[in-house]
Amino acid sequence: MIWTPRQAIEEDIPALEELIPLSVRTLQVPYYSPAQMDMAIGPVFHVDRQLIQDGTYFVVEDAGKIVGCGGWSKRKKLSGCDGEQMGLDELLNPTQDAARIRAFFVHPEWARRGIGASILKASEIAAIKAGFQKAELVATLAGEPLYASYGYVVVRRYDSPMSDGVSLPVVHMAKSFKKI
Repeated sequence: MIWTPRQAIEEDIPALEELIPLSVRTLQVPYYSPAQMDMAIGPVFHVDRQLIQDGTYFVVEDAGKIVGCGGWSKRKKLSGCDGEQMGLDELLNPTQDAARIRAFFVHPEWARRGIGASILKASEIAAIKAGFQKAELVATLAGEPLYASYGYVVVRRYDSPMSDGVSLPVVHMAKSFKKI
């Protein structure tokens, strides 16, 4: 099936708030402990309203139900949290900076069917149209294979600290659009 992402709107937020924890608690299981997932839902894995407001967030639907989401950012934050982004954060310079690929989640029943890939392609096309020549992202361990299969290379691996001494292993990745 060919998936056609559409731009997310404010009215999608309740469905996204249901999708994200379900996606995390199911698809991240082989990679992260229950404690890591519980600590990350909210501060790390959440609906980023700034992306929706910027028009850079996409959803994919099946029979009217949102089954995947993700997007890109033209702002400096490499990853985001609504609490940290209450004000507008600084815009990137597309001729010098990399667009930020952000916040990808797929419903477990629709995983590995090309939904993430369709959103990634829509995000890259939109970033290129906005003048960006490269992109970067912070991938979960579960997401790394998808991004690697589309030309993203590992910049570095690190543990992102959360609270109570818990950290989340993640992968900073980058890609140049000159090859697409």
